[in-house]
Amino acid sequence: MRDLALIFATALGAALGVGLLGAAALRALRGRSVTAHIGVLLVLTVSAVVAGVAVVAEAMFLSPHDLEVVLITVAAAAVVSLAVGWLFGRRLAAAAVWADQARQRERRIEKGRRDLVAWVSHDLRTPLAGLRAMAEALEDRVVADPVTVAEYHRRIRVETDRMTRLVDDLFELSRINAGALRLSLTAVPLGEVVSDALATTAPLAAARRIRLVAAESGWPTVLAGEPELARVVGNLLVNAVRYTPPGGTVTVEGGQDGGDAWLAVADTCGGIPAADLPRLFDVAFRGESARTPPPPPAAGPDPAAGVTVAVGPGGDGSGGLGLAIVRGLVEAHGGRVQVANITDGCRFVIRLPIPGT
Repeated sequence: MRDLALIFATALGAALGVGLLGAAALRALRGRSVTAHIGVLLVLTVSAVVAGVAVVAEAMFLSPHDLEVVLITVAAAAVVSLAVGWLFGRRLAAAAVWADQARQRERRIEKGRRDLVAWVSHDLRTPLAGLRAMAEALEDRVVADPVTVAEYHRRIRVETDRMTRLVDDLFELSRINAGALRLSLTAVPLGEVVSDALATTAPLAAARRIRLVAAESGWPTVLAGEPELARVVGNLLVNAVRYTPPGGTVTVEGGQDGGDAWLAVADTCGGIPAADLPRLFDVAFRGESARTPPPPPAAGPDPAAGVTVAVGPGGDGSGGLGLAIVRGLVEAHGGRVQVANITDGCRFVIRLPIPGT
């Protein structure tokens, strides 16, 4: 019994020595990957067993041949243990990283949902209150003269259109996030899509005294769904026009390089705060200037009826969804979108596949 206790103490001492070295190594690797930690743990465990067996075998005064047999046997077992442990350890590490990424993604999505609900509630509350006030004024005949009645009808239509656009954006975004978007990919001339988008945006640009400039040639053909691509270009143009001060310029360019087609929309908005750039394509995110826009010209007391009517917060009516939709649609095409500040504004660049590549 005494001999067994001595053998145990000897093996324990050797294993503890290896364990202390392993603890120091793990401490030094605190910032490394999970796989590195698992590898060190495997080597530590097997080394502790080998050290214990080797020390005990040496203490038992085995013959050189017997000692060699013991060490070869332990080495073979160590090689198998390390190989199997490394294989399954990498799988466990990958699963752990994947699970952590999935949890983080779930938290981001949940936060995005909460932000979206908050933004949509904010953007719907004011126009709905205005619609209710105008409808009640018309119903109670507080407003009676034809000119004011016509103006109230116009305001109701404008706010209804605004809320319709917001609901359309929500539907499009829900299709993207749910993976229900089905693209009908064809060869689409990018120049024609840009031309149509410019024609649609021209009235808004003229009202804000914004100059639209587009390249006359050099437009490539891209592999895309035409309605979705038209929405991407339209959203980028409208976003640029709305955030460019009066008298500014919005420039649209396109080309081909590296096997991709690219489209760039640059404005003279003065630039985007560096802290906002990483979040610009997040759902429901809008910069500070968009959260506190100037009051709309149509708001205020009606001199004839004595009724104050608020007709929306003066924003773009998108609920901060326009750029999120751009990113979702571009990525659904297998492309990517980027934004960067330039000298006097910012520049959005999208890249899309070319037919046959």
